[in-house]
Amino acid sequence: MHADHSIPPPTPAGAPPFLMLILSSPSGAGKTTLTHMIQERFPELRFSVSHTTRAPRANETDGVHYRFTDHETFRAKVQSGSFLEWAEVHGNYYGTSMSEILGAEEDSDCSGIIFDIDYQGARQIRARIPDVVPIFILPPSMVELERRLRGRGSEPEAAIARRFSGAKREIANYALFDYLVVNDQIDRAFETLASIIVAERSRRSRRAGLAEYLLRHDVIVPDHTAISS
Repeated sequence: MHADHSIPPPTPAGAPPFLMLILSSPSGAGKTTLTHMIQERFPELRFSVSHTTRAPRANETDGVHYRFTDHETFRAKVQSGSFLEWAEVHGNYYGTSMSEILGAEEDSDCSGIIFDIDYQGARQIRARIPDVVPIFILPPSMVELERRLRGRGSEPEAAIARRFSGAKREIANYALFDYLVVNDQIDRAFETLASIIVAERSRRSRRAGLAEYLLRHDVIVPDHTAISS
């Protein structure tokens, strides 16, 4: 995996380095909408499809939104070490398969992956992949968060209450993340996320391989004469 390299392998000057993004938030903060907007702006970033034991919602497709499975199959994958991270969230299990990252890294049209996970998964991935970019989406207020949860109209009152009560616990783990983005206005929050992606791709640690590569190979000067370094 890319995370095992101390210096990223060189890439062509115009090609972005492989980027791993974590997007996390309490339910209702707008993470799903922002993820879709990121993929529209940056189609080269692949969405990591998590495994889950919860039942699919009416608008969800297996293999697209989640890989829906039962508890027995999920536990077997945990025992076999198939997951990069996994956690229990709101009474169900969620996990990210190692194959999601390997498939993204092997795809020539892909230059990064987006993990839609909670703070437990973020902690696990950070421990294994130091250069991951963890971002937490905050609601502008708890009143607005509750309004958004109720506005979905897709869950019973008990589920809404459970998600709202867990929101402060999730927010309390904000220190696990490098960036905190307030979603008070969706377009503004998206532009902030896009700026983070652009900046992270230019980080020295991600471009060091290219710089060192240029220092050790022929350089094309203005008169098109090759000079060996």
